[in-house]
Amino acid sequence: MAIDFVSRLHDAGLRVTEQRLAALAEVEKHGHISAEDLRQRVADKTGSISTQAIYDIVHTLTSVGILREIKPNGSVALYEVETGDNHHHLVCRSCQRLEVVPCAVGYVPCLQAHIDHGFDIDEAEVIYWGLCPSCRS
Repeated sequence: MAIDFVSRLHDAGLRVTEQRLAALAEVEKHGHISAEDLRQRVADKTGSISTQAIYDIVHTLTSVGILREIKPNGSVALYEVETGDNHHHLVCRSCQRLEVVPCAVGYVPCLQAHIDHGFDIDEAEVIYWGLCPSCRS
């Protein structure tokens, strides 16, 4: 089922532009995409787009919760559509393959901090690291 990005942009108080819609469609299609890969894919669809425009788009859409930024240690930031499912990620230390894994416990925020220092915790971000089957062999 396709996500209604026009409504999501309107709900966030943002203008609906061809470049934003193209970026969202590409992130939805490819997921876990870098800003540079996204710029190239959007340029292929719309004719051209600057690197600065892509960074403006991903930062704006991330700040309003339409996109989610994942930044595994040692990697460029990757973007995916925010679905509200609070999933986590598994990254191969060798080839950087990235996979989605469900919430560690099955409910938000997935993990309870042993000491919360008075915080009202509403989200946990977990990145599991290891070697994928291909890199293990």
